[in-house]
This record gives sequence, C-alpha cells and structure tokens, in this order.
Amino acid sequence: MTTVRGARARARIEITAAIKDEARTQLAAEGAAKLSLRAVARELGMASSALYRYFPSRDDLLTALIIDAYDALGAAAEKAAADTAGLRPLDRWTAVCRAVRAWALAHPHEYALIYGSPVPGYTAPQDTVAPAARVGLVLIETARRAHSGEGIALPPLPEALRPEAARLAADVAPDLPPALAVALVVAWSQLFGLVSFEVFGQFHRVVEDRDTFFAAAARRLGQDVGLLPRG
Repeated sequence: MTTVRGARARARIEITAAIKDEARTQLAAEGAAKLSLRAVARELGMASSALYRYFPSRDDLLTALIIDAYDALGAAAEKAAADTAGLRPLDRWTAVCRAVRAWALAHPHEYALIYGSPVPGYTAPQDTVAPAARVGLVLIETARRAHSGEGIALPPLPEALRPEAARLAADVAPDLPPALAVALVVAWSQLFGLVSFEVFGQFHRVVEDRDTFFAAAARRLGQDVGLLPRG
C-alpha cells in the first residue's frame, strides 16, 4: 500500500509540473489574461475534468505560477547574498540587485506575471505574500548587517514623514531606524522600476550599455540606503 501511495504521489507531482509548464508556455504566447484551463488540458491530452482535480480554477493555477515565480526570484536573490557573504554590504547589495535583474531577463514572462499589469478579475491571495517578500527580506538583511557592523550613513528623514516612517519600520524592520526603513522601501521600489523598464522595453534606444548602467544604478541605490563604499 505504501508503494502504491508513493507512486500516486510521484505521478501527481509530475502531472502538476506538466500542467504548470504548459501554462507557462501559454503565458509566453498569450499572456496571463488569456490563460485557459481547457487549453492547457487540450495541449496535454487531458480531459478538463481531470485537470480540475489538480487546479480547481484558473485562479488557482495562476496563484501557483505566481508563487513559483516569486520563489524562483527570491531564491536567486538569496543565492547571490550567500555567495557574497564575505563582501562588504554595498558590494553584496549590488550582487543581489544584479541577480534580480538576471533572473528577470532570463524569465521575462514569469517576471511580467508578478510585476506586470494586473490580471483582470484576479486577486492574489495571502499565500503569495511570503514568497513576494523574499527579495525585500534579503535587502533588509543586508542593511541590517551593515547597521550592526561597519555602520550606515542614515539618510535624512523629513519631519512630515516621521509618522509614516515609524509605521513602516514597525511593519518591515522594527529593529532598524525609521529613516533606514523608508530608504529601504524606496530602494526596493526603484530596483524593480529599473528592472521593469528594461524587461518591458522602456530603455530601448535610451540606454545602450545596460549591464554597466544597471550595476552603477544598483550601487547608487545601496549608497542611498546608507551603505558605505569601500574606503
């Protein structure tokens, strides 16, 4: 009986992976708004009723793809942080940002699913929140290590922003100064703005040497957070 259950579990894993792979093919060809469970089932030679046992609705399949994309992007950022653990925080920060960009350029359709236009009629559930936070947590941890180690040049905090800064700090990094929490959120949004401009073509005929441009921009974001350059 255990052997039978094991075989069924393996078969379910394989079929689930095949469904998601075909769905990603459809994303690349048609976009998320046109993702269809019936079309996925047809391409896989499955009955629609059989596919519904794996994903009861299109939204369930979209959620699985979104979580996979966030997790893959987060894993790339975490690996970059681990691989550069011995470097100074600013260099580590830049390496993480470059890993985010590299993943996005290698997986533009999956990136578009999580950072492109919202899918009409779809609302992401709570299950997507933790995967979506992985890159931000890597950036926060990089700043945290700098703050407790070599120090950070805290950016100025306008008086009017102090209440919001205190709320942000309590939400995202209660152990860090509010000014740093604000700077991190700004840098996080600017990082994905840079990546999105490149992935979605806004840099076309504007920025030519994009590798050098991005490396310099990512480093500048780290300095704006207060990470100190090499002395």
